Amino acid sequence: MILASPLWLIFLSVAAASFLATLIVIKTYRKIGAVDIPDPQKPMTTHNYPVPRGGGLAVFVGILFGIWLFLPIDKHLSGIIVGAAIAAGVGFLDDLFNLNPYLRLLLLLMIAAAVIASGIGIPFINLPFLGIVNLDQPKLTFFMFGESRSLWLLADAFAVIWIIGLMNFVNWSKGLDGQLPGIVVIASLVVGTLSLKFSADISQWPVIILAMITAGAYFGFLPWNFYPQKIMPGYGGGILGGFLLAVMSILSNTKVGTLLVVLGVPIIDAIFIIIRRIAGRKSPVWGDRGHLHHRLLDDFNMSKRSIAITYWAVTAVLGLIALRLNSRQKFYTMLAVSLIIGGILLWIKYFGRLSRQPGRKDG
Repeated sequence: MILASPLWLIFLSVAAASFLATLIVIKTYRKIGAVDIPDPQKPMTTHNYPVPRGGGLAVFVGILFGIWLFLPIDKHLSGIIVGAAIAAGVGFLDDLFNLNPYLRLLLLLMIAAAVIASGIGIPFINLPFLGIVNLDQPKLTFFMFGESRSLWLLADAFAVIWIIGLMNFVNWSKGLDGQLPGIVVIASLVVGTLSLKFSADISQWPVIILAMITAGAYFGFLPWNFYPQKIMPGYGGGILGGFLLAVMSILSNTKVGTLLVVLGVPIIDAIFIIIRRIAGRKSPVWGDRGHLHHRLLDDFNMSKRSIAITYWAVTAVLGLIALRLNSRQKFYTMLAVSLIIGGILLWIKYFGRLSRQPGRKDG
């Protein structure tokens, strides 16, 4: 472990490791034939040439390298490593075998359980109009391996829901080249920047460093995934980003609400998708071509490159705004984002044909 390393050195070292790991994964996946072949029967397909899927494995190597080099291993970090390893493993299996969405959802529960077992939970939430609501009761105490252990039922349940939800919501934002890694980089930097405000608290430094490691790992992956992509994030890359962001927001206490604002676009888009699928009597776990990025691609004639950059820009603006908001202001910001996205989706539904242009470009 390298102590007292500058944050820029952590970021760049992990980015370099992730960049090289991605190159190796691309070559390996091509050799073993683990590539995504364009399929007109799959509504989510936006690429027109075979692309390796293994981005999650490459990013995990970068994450592991950064943790080994820059962080001391403790109880909480052990749980994070186990959860990240399961996420990468699930992604690898999905790359090869296209796992059933319900099986993947069950495996996400294992990932969340790994960090809950290490003692990571959400002891309280700060609601806009109610203030602090404690979640540390009811508590179940029991003995295991000669030690007294406790389960905070509400705190742990809320943490599980948050982690699984964010893994799915972030994963659903990987539809276009470069879209997901840019979002994760920006969100990680926002969490790290906000934690720096409380850097006098020594417990915040592991969160700051983990944020730099996460940002660096996805930044190193980004050049390979940006249009025209040489590799996809895959399911592993999507859920790993959501997992790390969710855990960091929990460890940094007040950052859950901040992350809701920063990831406002993918989260609100995902909520609308779930509502639409359930209203249409369809399972919310099966994909379709109804995400906002698909609508921008199909109905607004935007290129993949411009959509990805737009997502990054909006995420960055929301991140800068979130750094200065209290809980009530975060609520109003999320409400505004919901209205804007809802307005865009309604416009597309009723007036999309007026915006649609023939001969859509890929780039």
